[in-house]
Amino acid sequence: MTTYFHSSADRARKPLLPGIVTRTFWGEKMLLSLVDLDAQAAIPLHSHPHEQVGMALLGELDLTIAGETRHVIPGDIYIVPGGVEHGLTVGDAPAQVIEAFSPVREEYKY
Repeated sequence: MTTYFHSSADRARKPLLPGIVTRTFWGEKMLLSLVDLDAQAAIPLHSHPHEQVGMALLGELDLTIAGETRHVIPGDIYIVPGGVEHGLTVGDAPAQVIEAFSPVREEYKY
């Protein structure tokens, strides 16, 4: 049976890196990731074939995409094409971002 509605509060958290956990939701062609990041947490530069679109919800972070770094605050939106190197560092307070990936990142399904 297909489930059309989900609660982020009820979804189990999956650790990605130290100080970084996600809750994910997916369909056939895209995946949504609600990511909680501790203060000073970091995601090292990396790339993947998935296109990624995100928006900062809480906190502040420094996000690098293709060698360009920007200070991101709540409401800021970013787009990372597949195969482009990117990473981030969180500021002095916890942060939260929401990201969509296409195609579905199979390793994020749980």
